[in-house]
Parts: sequence; structure tokens; C-alpha cells
Amino acid sequence: MAERFVLDTSAIFTLTDQEDGSTEVEALLDRATAGDFDVAVCSISLMELYYVALQEQGEEAAARLVAWVKAWPVTWVPPDERDLLLGGRFKAFHRLSFADALIAAVACSRGATLVHKDPEFEALASQLALLALPYRPGSL
Repeated sequence: MAERFVLDTSAIFTLTDQEDGSTEVEALLDRATAGDFDVAVCSISLMELYYVALQEQGEEAAARLVAWVKAWPVTWVPPDERDLLLGGRFKAFHRLSFADALIAAVACSRGATLVHKDPEFEALASQLALLALPYRPGSL
């Protein structure tokens, strides 16, 4: 069975914005195309991508970003009840945003490694596998 990864929204922006760590995300997507890895994205990331791009760049750029990312070799995962409850547990006991708690739950419930650039996820290191991309300066 192929290794499993879930991209956090921060990992997606790492590639789209060509930040440090973009080559790692691109390599994961290349390996997904080759069938070596299963790469998934929680559907809440679509909302995060869209609203950030909409705020920063406008409607046209947001629509282009969504279309580009939806063409990637990933599986879009709508959270189910198990994910929602696990996400609620993560949110209750850790300093995570709603979206981050849900994304972590999707990774955890699927036995996947969470690819991220958010130091807040480190609190979950004992509960799920993490692949931290280089953090932004000042984020620690």
C-alpha cells in the first residue's frame, strides 16, 4: 500500500507561493502522480484557499487558484462524523483553529502523515505523524 499524506492548507500555500518547502510539496505531488503516495486534502482547505486568495488578490485570482489546486493529483476528503468528533477533541484540548483541528483529524483517522507549516500542530505529534515544512520566520 502506498504511503499516505494529507496536505494542510499551509502546505498548499507553500507550493502556490513558492515558499521554502515548495520542492518537498511538489515532490509529494509528483510521487502521487506516479502512484507511489496517496495524497489527500481535507475539503475545508478549499474554503481557506479561496477566502485568503479572495481577500488578498480578488475574485479572478481566487478562482484561478482553486482551479489550479483542484487539478492536482490529490483526493479531496469531505470530513465524516468520525473526523468531526476527533477534530472536536483536538480543538478542545489544543490551541488549534477549527480548520486545523479538522485537517489534523482527517490525517489521523486515515493513518496519514500531515504535511504542514504550522507550529501549532506540534502539540499533536504524539497522536499523528507530522512532516513539518520550514516554518516562516517568527512563527515559533
